[in-house]
Amino acid sequence: MKTKITSIITLVILSCTLLSCNNQTKNSSSTAVAMKNDLNSAEKNAVPLMTFEETVFDFGTVTEGDILKHTFSFTNTGNAPLVIVNAKGSCGCTVSNWPKEPIAPGMTEEMLVTFNTNGKPNAQNKQVTITTNTAAGKQILKIKAMVTPKTKNTTSGIPLSK
Repeated sequence: MKTKITSIITLVILSCTLLSCNNQTKNSSSTAVAMKNDLNSAEKNAVPLMTFEETVFDFGTVTEGDILKHTFSFTNTGNAPLVIVNAKGSCGCTVSNWPKEPIAPGMTEEMLVTFNTNGKPNAQNKQVTITTNTAAGKQILKIKAMVTPKTKNTTSGIPLSK
């Protein structure tokens, strides 16, 4: 009878030990899955954010034919690398130069916008549309200028009297 009781006690202890180990494995698996879900959630929430010091620049009054340049400064204030896919002017007279490499979070970069005023007299409002990997996907920069028309020489080779 003692052998039977000892066998039953041993069996109970062994069962408890196995169940306890199995429970720990389940808890470890649950913890690993939860950590992986948190990591995936963090990766999904990792987005770049393009923050400009200014998005509009006014050159004021300029003369037709001037080539105007302005540098827009921006910072990636998000938590993932920022990629600028394209920067396109509203017309052929507006050209931009932008960083082609990914911009790390916290980094500040510049975008040069050039506007050729030749053949563009009077009030001018141009824009550059930036395509990025941000949540918004696009950012718009605007430039303005009042372009004074060139004066035309209408003397036709005839000397003007004094």
